[in-house]
Amino acid sequence: MNAYAEQTRKTALYPGRGETIGLLYTTLGLAGEAGEIANKVKKIIRDDNMELTEKKRQELKGELGDLFWYLARTCEEVGLNPSEVMQMNLDKLFDRKERGVIQGSGDDR
Repeated sequence: MNAYAEQTRKTALYPGRGETIGLLYTTLGLAGEAGEIANKVKKIIRDDNMELTEKKRQELKGELGDLFWYLARTCEEVGLNPSEVMQMNLDKLFDRKERGVIQGSGDDR
């Protein structure tokens, strides 16, 4: 992920890079791409009788790639190492699993 994040710098052409507006831009991009993914899945349910065709899989692949780009850029905008963020998340989830609280809600489980 870190190597990918470094490569995204070459295509990071957006306003306010390195400033608060850059963080706003990448965060809105994350939300937008997540919405596009959700919409494609909704249409699989509505229009394709819940069948994930190869065409739809490839469309989702493209949107997921865009989501990764915005995630990598958002990490950089806030000065975080993407691999460390991912590892921290895994550590949290495995801790919850070991304590038997992986299901449920709330950040402080």
